[in-house]
Amino acid sequence: MANLFNLEIVTPERVEFSGAVQSVTCPGVQGSFQVLHNHAPFLSSLDIGVVKVLDGEGAEQLYAVSGGISQVFHNEMRVLADSAERADRIDLDRARRARERAEQRLRERDEAIDHERARTSLMRAINRIKLVEQE
Repeated sequence: MANLFNLEIVTPERVEFSGAVQSVTCPGVQGSFQVLHNHAPFLSSLDIGVVKVLDGEGAEQLYAVSGGISQVFHNEMRVLADSAERADRIDLDRARRARERAEQRLRERDEAIDHERARTSLMRAINRIKLVEQE
């Protein structure tokens, strides 16, 4: 059996995952990183992207995240994500509608529109769509 460590993926709404895992790969703001058993203490900001979890039985689970932080300390890892959705729970039609809304807002020249927020919404929607389509 592989060397395991404990992982929690938590959002403001709920605990998305809690259990023993073999590895976790995260989208850090300065690049992707992987955590294994006995990893050195570590703190990182997360970017919009995919968290890949290899659970204790060797099954892969993928989560779309939209930023947050991760902490590793003494074989315990916590991912505190702004949002996290497991790939098989993403509503593809909803994600496509969100992409269309964000693209429309970015095309508009109205100064009342927060274009940075629209760009972030677009990136989140594209991340969710890509994750579902790759499965």
